[in-house]
Parts: sequence; C-alpha cells; structure tokens
Amino acid sequence: MNSRELFSLSGRRILVTGAAGHLGRELCRYLVADGAVVLATDIDEEALEALRLELDPGGQALVTFTCDLSDEGQRISFARAVSSEVSALDGVVFAAAFVGTSDLEGWNVEFSRQSLSTWRKALELNLTAPFHLCQLLESLIRRGSSPSIVNIGSIYGSVAPDWSLYEGLDMSNPAAYGASKGGLLQLTRWLSATLAPAIRVNIVSPGGIERGQVAEFVSRYVAKAPAARMATEKDIIGAIGYLLGESSSYVTGRNFVVDGGLTA
Repeated sequence: MNSRELFSLSGRRILVTGAAGHLGRELCRYLVADGAVVLATDIDEEALEALRLELDPGGQALVTFTCDLSDEGQRISFARAVSSEVSALDGVVFAAAFVGTSDLEGWNVEFSRQSLSTWRKALELNLTAPFHLCQLLESLIRRGSSPSIVNIGSIYGSVAPDWSLYEGLDMSNPAAYGASKGGLLQLTRWLSATLAPAIRVNIVSPGGIERGQVAEFVSRYVAKAPAARMATEKDIIGAIGYLLGESSSYVTGRNFVVDGGLTA
C-alpha cells in the first residue's frame, strides 16, 4: 500500500456538522479537494449555499442540509434526509458547537451571570446532538467502509481554563463550554467501546485557534505554548483527516490534543 492509498479520502462519504463555521468550511474544502463526497449541514443556510457554490456548483461532491441541530425534531428530520441521500456513511465529523466567542445571552460573562437557559442550549448542541445523531445514523455508519466518527472537542474538556489569559480582556471561558466538551470526551470513549469493532470513534481537542483575537490575548497564549504560536484550521484538519482514513484503522477511543504543547 502506498501513501496515497493509506491517506486518501477519495470516494468516502463523510458527514460534517457545523459546515459553515470556521473549522467546518476549511474541512469541507479539504475533503472535496481530496475527492470525498461531503454531506454538509449547518443552521446558516446562506453560508451553506455560498460554500456549495464555491466548492461544488454541480452538486456532485457537496450536498447541503440546513438544520438547527439543537432541535430534536430537526435532528430526526435531518437523519431521514441523509438516509434518503446516501445508503451508507464512511465518516462523520461533529463540528457544530457553541464556542467561547458565540454570541449568546448569559454565556461569555462572569460566572455569576452565566444563565441556565444558555447552559442548557450549549449542552444540547455540543453534547446531546452528537449522542442523538449517532443513534439516528448508526445503521448508515455501520454500512460504511471502515467507518469513523470524529468528535471535535477542546483542551477545556480536559483541563481548567488559565484565567491569566483572559485577565482585563472582554473574553471569557464559559462553564458550559468546558462541561459539554468534557462530556463529549467521555461520550467518545463510551461510543468507541460500544460501537466497536464496526465503528471507530475518536475526538480531536484543539487548543487556541487564531481567529483575529485581540493582540494581548494572542501574545499571552503564544508565550505559554511551546510551539510559540496559536493553531490554524489546517493544524486541526490534519488530525481529522488522519482519523477519517485507513491510516488510523487501529485507532479508536483516543483524544488527539492539538494545542502546540500548551497543556503538556
């Protein structure tokens, strides 16, 4: 087997949630360029359409679905739509999530002001949606070729925030974010044991990704990270691509931390 056969995702049918987000967009570009058939979903219909027109105006390599994955009924309808589109899934990437910079009331604020309603919303999208969709799509995934599920976690699913990074800045690290990502990490382990040996399940846990944060935050992060920089989307996609392909056929239940050594 040569390197192209070992790492290629050509012809693989891969579902990506949060496809219009920062990471989701770049992942879809990578997958389509590598010859995969991508089923992309996001709540942002306009952004999804722009991505489709950019990557696959003919509609052969990128199929889009608009869906609010925090809504149980929409998840059920979405799973039915996917089942009508393909007979099997070779890979699933759960990238849809509320993140630290999401614009939610009672979210990116001090602990005493973080709201229960926003806590519940975050756990519904970040944790319940991957659990429920794995249930709904299990039969499709089992019919795939060497199928692989990749959850997108965070270092804050494993470690507490370093508040010195945020001191004096209009930035924070909501409790529900770390709690939901910690739950996703354990769900990954549970699913890897439960769905084995038919389906592999792993999680990629990024550290800070450079997305135009204020200079003071970036300089503080860079000073703490052995790699002396923040991550790019490309750094994360490399790990995801590995876990989706044949090169990781003996890897399951693992947490791939991509943080430039920050938590080392």
